[in-house]
Amino acid sequence: MYGSPLSSQARKMLLLGSGELGKEVILEAQRLGVETIAVDRYANAPAMQAAHRYHVADMLDGAAIRRIIEEERPDYIVPEIEAIATETLLELEQEGFRVVPTARAARLTMDREGIRRLAAETLGLPTAPYRFADSLDELKTAVKELGLPCVIKPIMSSSGKGQSICRTEEDIEACWEYAMEGGRAKKQRIIVEGFVTFESEITLLTIRSVSGTSFCAPIGHVQKDGDYIESWQPHAMTIEQIKEAEHIAQRITDELGGHGLYGVELFITQDGVLFSEVSPRPHDTGMVTMATQDLSEFALHVRAILGFPIPTIRLLSPGASHTLKADREHTEFNIGGVEKALALPNTQVRVFGKPETKVGRRMAVALSTAEDVEQAREVARQAAESLWIEYKQ
Repeated sequence: MYGSPLSSQARKMLLLGSGELGKEVILEAQRLGVETIAVDRYANAPAMQAAHRYHVADMLDGAAIRRIIEEERPDYIVPEIEAIATETLLELEQEGFRVVPTARAARLTMDREGIRRLAAETLGLPTAPYRFADSLDELKTAVKELGLPCVIKPIMSSSGKGQSICRTEEDIEACWEYAMEGGRAKKQRIIVEGFVTFESEITLLTIRSVSGTSFCAPIGHVQKDGDYIESWQPHAMTIEQIKEAEHIAQRITDELGGHGLYGVELFITQDGVLFSEVSPRPHDTGMVTMATQDLSEFALHVRAILGFPIPTIRLLSPGASHTLKADREHTEFNIGGVEKALALPNTQVRVFGKPETKVGRRMAVALSTAEDVEQAREVARQAAESLWIEYKQ
């Protein structure tokens, strides 16, 4: 039991990260009567526009994060981005604050080194071969050991920033510089992965709750420069592949613990399923669930956090999502074409309301359902291509 938002009996949820995914979490929490606070490094972020109130702070500044949390005294601290002062979260959890799903999960999963070593070296899960590098010389050695092509990315970044495929020795230095620019930690380290030939890559949304562990239907997706362009649900897999994927997802999420939704990224190869990454929060590719499922990934995350039961998750229809991305940096712009996109059958649009554009930044997403996945993907693509960004001079 708890009281109304803004009352002395309110149950409070504080989000660390206030993008489009956080906005949907805020909305779902408010539907269940929760008071919401959004925090991010810039003002007027999407979730801030929906929350009861917000704070602007450097998310890597542990002292600043601590001040906000001690002021707000939230019942739940919900990390929603990768680059956060996770050592501070560990301290706060030890002091009695509840970090969702756990502070350890936030620390490990927001550090590609920590989660990869846990998955491959501690749990023995199948992954791509990998090395770590702290300098250009170490990167050259890692590339030589793993061979070309290989994937190079910062151990801490978001939305594919800093990720690239190194195809020749001449590319190594440029890949290093790109990783340095894209990383979101103050001291950057990179992971080098052997190139995996995969049939597809999927996200398996995995929910830990009072009801046990639940899975959504697998979500297929296409990425470009490490960031997703489109996703669809369900992704076609054999019964054996689904069992293998669920086994890997349960192993890693059981180890991380807590209650909440995890986005587990996997490669489907001819030789089996490989673990790639895991996020202790709703996944960008999972935005498709706002159209396909009776309970979206955001609703499932909030229910699990609050300790409510998770019923059998129903897939109502095959569906797809397709993003609208900006191609330049600007603070004065309009988004058009929404009416054309919404004229398409069984289509929704989410305009995120971000205060400025940046190259490659997601500004909106189209969601479509249809009788089959391929048809849904085509309609979602048409809807996204109907949208456009007009930049003011």
